[in-house]
Amino acid sequence: MKYSDILQNEEVKALLQKGNANLDVMGYTDHSEKHSGIVAKRAGMILESFGYSKHEIELAEIAGALHDIGNAINRKNHGEYGGILAYYILEKLEMPLEDRVIIASAIGNHDESTGGAVDPISAALILADKSDVRRNRVRNKDMTHFDKHDQVNYAVTNTTLKINLQKKLITLNLQIDEEICTMYDYFEIFLGRMLMCRKAAEILGARFKLLANGRKVL
Repeated sequence: MKYSDILQNEEVKALLQKGNANLDVMGYTDHSEKHSGIVAKRAGMILESFGYSKHEIELAEIAGALHDIGNAINRKNHGEYGGILAYYILEKLEMPLEDRVIIASAIGNHDESTGGAVDPISAALILADKSDVRRNRVRNKDMTHFDKHDQVNYAVTNTTLKINLQKKLITLNLQIDEEICTMYDYFEIFLGRMLMCRKAAEILGARFKLLANGRKVL
């Protein structure tokens, strides 16, 4: 089962589209199928870089594809709602029980408000999701009406996630326009997510490093 097929599933597409529409009304950044596809591919890349099996890579990719479907129910606790929804969708697709449980657990633990990495699949999902910070996720085009989340995301002009297997190091490098957003503003919004990434890296036997404009900040 491939994540690209999951994203074409009618039920998944409907949930992602409704969740993204809900978040648009609430003023959140883009959580569309594009974001889910980026997270899926990146989660797989992370596990592949660390030598995990093809099967584990596929589980991480599917978790990435499905991780935001819970927003169709409610933004609060969307991880938990998403895990439950994913479990039953994958059951209908006849995925083995053990795999469904792993994916549901990863999705249920991907949000920083209630979760944290518990295994390699969840760790890869967290790192992939929290590293998708980019200007074009901001839907509000009027900078005079930006809230702090818009301001911080819009200030990020480039993002790279690099893995050094020899040094067992995962590095997130952000280019930030400091005329739009100060580093203080960035950490006010994202510190919890970055600390979550550090713990996720530890699950993979690695260290997490955050660079902002080439300077180490975490």
